[in-house]
Amino acid sequence: MLAELFAAAAHGCRDRSPLTQRLLTDAADDLARGGVTTRIMAGSERDREGSVPGLRFAGAVHRLVLEGRAPALSKHYPSVGGRPHLPTLWDDALPALTEHADLLRHRVQATVVQTNEPGRSAPLYGGLLVAAQEAAKAAGRQVPFCVRLLEVGASGGLNLRPHHVGYQLSDRVLGDPDSLLVLNPEWTGTPPADLDHRLRVVGRAGCDLTPVDVSTEDGRLHLSSFVWADQLDRWNRLNSALDLAATDPVKVDRSAGPEWLAKQLARAERDVLTVVWHSVVWQYVSPADRAMGRAVLADAAAKATPTTPLALLVFEPRRADDDYRFELLLRLWPAGISLNLGHGAGHGTPFTWDVTPWE
Repeated sequence: MLAELFAAAAHGCRDRSPLTQRLLTDAADDLARGGVTTRIMAGSERDREGSVPGLRFAGAVHRLVLEGRAPALSKHYPSVGGRPHLPTLWDDALPALTEHADLLRHRVQATVVQTNEPGRSAPLYGGLLVAAQEAAKAAGRQVPFCVRLLEVGASGGLNLRPHHVGYQLSDRVLGDPDSLLVLNPEWTGTPPADLDHRLRVVGRAGCDLTPVDVSTEDGRLHLSSFVWADQLDRWNRLNSALDLAATDPVKVDRSAGPEWLAKQLARAERDVLTVVWHSVVWQYVSPADRAMGRAVLADAAAKATPTTPLALLVFEPRRADDDYRFELLLRLWPAGISLNLGHGAGHGTPFTWDVTPWE
């Protein structure tokens, strides 16, 4: 079963990270024959698909490379200046896997995947513009609402500063053109909003079961380890986002989503749109917490008024035919608006704006 999950994770990397695909394919074969990967994954044999054991393994191996503990393997990892040679990858990985098997096992068991993708700030920024303006129209206001952003499953909080990021379009830069992080959103079309109105964020907060302190070297390494090492655009984005976070810290609370959200939503702010946001988190949430979270949100939605509106903005995978695609979904209360704003790659870019009802 574990070998099958590794093989499935390898398949998920196809055409996107040949290095990770090959590492996980070889690790799946090694598991099937009882090799060193079996020792590393001891205690994780009954992991479910949603806990992505293969990606936890790949992240633990990448961290060894980032820490300089796997010199023979490092030559394959572009994140440290290497160049992959896939036919010899596994042979060069084996010495490091064998030497550090106990450390790898500890990290695989003790960590969860934290892909705090700053590229997701691009569809988030557009979605927040839409939400602020649509809520204003519904309330009969001429000026878009200011936004209070609450992120569930925030990881290191890198997507809690969308207004401090620059978004380079063909004819302009949205957001902050002087930001340490300037993204190419790779948008097809544009958000159904007036892009001349600047997003105003007046409050930010986030929670996570295992928050990452991005002000520490350990936190930076932890997030970096889950970036596929041959995707240098993602690698560079993450490092710029970490540098930006150092200049604009936002604390992420250690808490389960429903309890934290109930406390946050107990306080409504007049003339402020409260937006609950999460991205690529839902698959990791237990059925019980999903139900509790829906109940908390429904209670707050019932109390929303035109002057204290509430929104849910999510970027999550949804099944489409035989695969998944990532969709940006928006609900607004009390306006009663439910929109599918578009779809894009799981890392936030590229993104296609295509507004349809959210059903």
